[in-house]
Amino acid sequence: MRPELKVSNPRVVIVMLSAVGDAVHVLPLANALKRAVPGMKLTWVIQPVPHKLVHNHSAIDEFIIFRRRRGLTALGEFLRARRELCRHHFDLVIDLQVYFKAGILTWFTPAPIKVGFDRARARDLNWLFTTQRIPPHPVQHVQDQYFEFLHFLGVNPEPVFWGLKFTEEERQAQREFFAHIEQPVCSVVVGSSKPKKDWPPDRYARLLEIIERDFGFQTVLIGGPAPRERATAAEVSRLTRARPLNELGDNLRRLMYLVDGSDVLVSPDTGPLHIARALETPVVGLYGYTNPKRSGPYRKYTDLVVDGYARYPGEDYQASMEYCSDGMARITVEMVREKFELAVGKYVRGRS
Repeated sequence: MRPELKVSNPRVVIVMLSAVGDAVHVLPLANALKRAVPGMKLTWVIQPVPHKLVHNHSAIDEFIIFRRRRGLTALGEFLRARRELCRHHFDLVIDLQVYFKAGILTWFTPAPIKVGFDRARARDLNWLFTTQRIPPHPVQHVQDQYFEFLHFLGVNPEPVFWGLKFTEEERQAQREFFAHIEQPVCSVVVGSSKPKKDWPPDRYARLLEIIERDFGFQTVLIGGPAPRERATAAEVSRLTRARPLNELGDNLRRLMYLVDGSDVLVSPDTGPLHIARALETPVVGLYGYTNPKRSGPYRKYTDLVVDGYARYPGEDYQASMEYCSDGMARITVEMVREKFELAVGKYVRGRS
């Protein structure tokens, strides 16, 4: 790492407040930092939901929870976080976000070195709160974007490793759930946080029938507790002749072990897709609204991406942050069927 950090047992804090998918992308960075400097003490400023996913991760020594609030309660939460941050002296802050909120928390953190994005990418004046900035770079995969911080610090990101782990209680609950299912399992995510990322319920309904009838899988609907997700799952179940298990709920750790125990996952660009990649569960990704070269599964299962982002089959395009408002509508049931068949033939048969 840089000479400024050649101190005994440096204390480093990561500021990353975003949702579950981004939290998954932080893990290889955290693992690489701890490999580079074994005595490092690593703290992560994080929001409550992604904290549930990574709370027992071996690379993180401490979490500081930041809760989203509005109005005067938001000010109170910032002050509480400031008090907690000021209990420590850090050697380095890595601000992985480009927003004002993360910038304020970076500013609050007592550390001589505060690394953030270059001025062109840092929004909301976020660059004002950092002392050093990574060089400008063209748009690339989010995981590689985070690795830019490692390159800047002289840290090798390889081998890329996520390191999600389960408790023994979770493993037991996982065994009990799957013990009653005799067929291979395909879990399906039918909703995300953004409606434009979602696929129409009637197409999911037909896909479930194909997965059960033609491939002999048990389908399981998974996702969060949001009313829109629950309504979509209910509509899919109403429209299909398949018999999916509805396992939506507010237990993120349970969702995690359901993904881990599944033989295949079908999902739009949302948190469970990236959890599946980290856990080596083959994932058929439905991409239309977002660019899969920026937010697709990293380095593996890219051949299972169903690409509605491309305007025509085989279009050569680059990673970008541009959205395609009609991309999900381009994805047909047959396109997904072809990728599911590939997943079964290439990944599932040899999976232990």
